[in-house]
Amino acid sequence: MEQKRVIRLTRQEPGRYDLLFRGAAILIAASVFTIDTFTEIEGAIAVLYSIALLLAAQSVERTGLKFFSALFLCMALISFTFTHAAKADFPTYMRLGVALISLGLTTALLLRNDRARAELLRINAALALSEARYRSIFDRTRVALWERDYSKLRAHLLEMSARGVTDIKSYARQNPDFVNECIGMIDVVASNQAAHELLGTRDDSSLARTGSHFIPMGDDTFASVLQAIVDGDTYFEGNAEIMTESGERKHVLVSISFPTDVEAFDRVVVGMIDITQREEARLALAAAKEELSHATRAATIGALSASLAHELNQPLGAIAVNAQTLTRWLDRDPPDVEAAKRSAERILRDSSRGSDILKSTRLMLSDMPRQPEVVALAKLIDDTLELMKHDLQAENVSVEVVQKRAIPPISVVRLELQQVLINLISNAIQAIAAAEPDRRVVTITLDTVDDMISLIVCDTGDGLDEAARAKLFTPFFTTKSSGMGIGLSISRSTIEAMGGSIEGSNHPDGGAMFEIRLPGEREDA
Repeated sequence: MEQKRVIRLTRQEPGRYDLLFRGAAILIAASVFTIDTFTEIEGAIAVLYSIALLLAAQSVERTGLKFFSALFLCMALISFTFTHAAKADFPTYMRLGVALISLGLTTALLLRNDRARAELLRINAALALSEARYRSIFDRTRVALWERDYSKLRAHLLEMSARGVTDIKSYARQNPDFVNECIGMIDVVASNQAAHELLGTRDDSSLARTGSHFIPMGDDTFASVLQAIVDGDTYFEGNAEIMTESGERKHVLVSISFPTDVEAFDRVVVGMIDITQREEARLALAAAKEELSHATRAATIGALSASLAHELNQPLGAIAVNAQTLTRWLDRDPPDVEAAKRSAERILRDSSRGSDILKSTRLMLSDMPRQPEVVALAKLIDDTLELMKHDLQAENVSVEVVQKRAIPPISVVRLELQQVLINLISNAIQAIAAAEPDRRVVTITLDTVDDMISLIVCDTGDGLDEAARAKLFTPFFTTKSSGMGIGLSISRSTIEAMGGSIEGSNHPDGGAMFEIRLPGEREDA
């Protein structure tokens, strides 16, 4: 059950001794008054009122003390009036003055003493309340706390420091038994419930008896604590590993506040917070990051492989077709050497293009800057159509190039932009493969819009449904049974790297259209 202590500064009800002191004071005052008033004794009898006041002060508070002082003062004046007022001389007034001064000084000293006593009681009460609050916090907090006596350990370490041993951590590594010897010099003064729950102990005696058991061998945190004491630090904080009573290892955050007063080293507060779960979570996170890194590298390799397969598919296919054509020209009787030569030239051209794609990929992986060049877009489109001439003829697809106005040159990496065009034209060819022969048309429109160059590739197919439009540029998304879903994703990355944009939508007259917008070459470039 919770107990409360209330400390009051007021006196309790008068006890037997209080009544005794008050009675003695009144008796002495009455005796002094009688002798001073009704006898012929000449002397400063009224000085004895101070004795009565001293006795009264033992049983009354400040108000009562003032009352008795005023009462005795009146008694002295009354006695003087009745006995000496008519024939008073200078010695008589001197005696009265001495008596009154004695009574006044006694009253002042008693009041001062009472004030000092009240202040002392207040300070003691405040200390008691502070100790009660500290003890409540110490006992009830969920942080494991110990009060430990480090005085013997500190004296031992300072003695070693005086002998020249200042690097305690190095000394501890050279002397394995040193740490256990130092732990044996520490006494546990008190510990809270959280400390016992942390270490799995029942009482302070088990902590003191097996203190070294809780620090694993090889842990240098305690050596760091010893070094902090030698260095005169006022605070230490660090991570440590401890062993519970059952042998379980736990990670804790240790904090120790060292007092500036040497005498206070007999009660040093040590706190520990269990961070085992945090450390386990940190290790798990590090492992997860490592696994994610491996997965990312694997995904990158997969994406790169898919990208290379997609990019090289067109030139390799063209090489195969031209090689077959070359064989047919050579198999004629007589062989058509000129036609075979043209096929061989196309093979060289396409193999060179495949080599350029590999070089571009290598530059991308090495993060080396690729040098752009000023390109005439119309000429680039013509060259691209020439590269795709066989694919267009095989699918019986015609291409219309519409240039609405003069197009300024652009600064791009030629190979990359050409590959984007090949991807878009290839998609358009596949989109209209099932259409009637007279509707297999791909339109490429060149224009300028808002200081940007616009290039639109439009087909006459079925267009894009809502689901496809939402995921057009998502890697590995495709609507084709044999597609890889990498072309549009690579195209967007390429165009955005050039400072442009690419969007896919449906043409008002039917079919899908993809618009590329690129910045034109500056006149001062």
